[in-house]
Amino acid sequence: MENCSIVTKPALHLVGISYCGPYSTFPDEAIRLQTDFLARKHELGGAAKSPVLYSPYYGNEAFATYWACYEVQHMEEVPPGMVQLTIPAHRYAMVGSSNKRIGEAYEQLNVWMNEQRLEKHEQAVSMELFYIDEQHWEEEPVELLIPLKD
Repeated sequence: MENCSIVTKPALHLVGISYCGPYSTFPDEAIRLQTDFLARKHELGGAAKSPVLYSPYYGNEAFATYWACYEVQHMEEVPPGMVQLTIPAHRYAMVGSSNKRIGEAYEQLNVWMNEQRLEKHEQAVSMELFYIDEQHWEEEPVELLIPLKD
């Protein structure tokens, strides 16, 4: 599993929008949320630190909360309907993939974590990072990050 690794991410200051609902609505609602957020990207002005779309998420057996965000410096005013949040620094198990192979990538990462005897930090959020090229929406690089217990 050569594309799996452990990475440390500093605290992330994000601005974005979220969706909360039953697992049966994913991934359709996640795609809709990202599309809606990208259409509002201009409202952030020059505040976005990079073109990476961050999608932190958290769930249980019944539902999940999923975000579409950009990393920003702290903003004094956030556009209407958006929220500013900070994800604390964590170590993550990470796998690189593409938006067309996310399911396979999660399977690969879970197998690798089991082989390495790594445990998920259940109270922390997992993240999907989309490296979006607005000229080529079809297939784009994605990193999947699962927070690890120390």
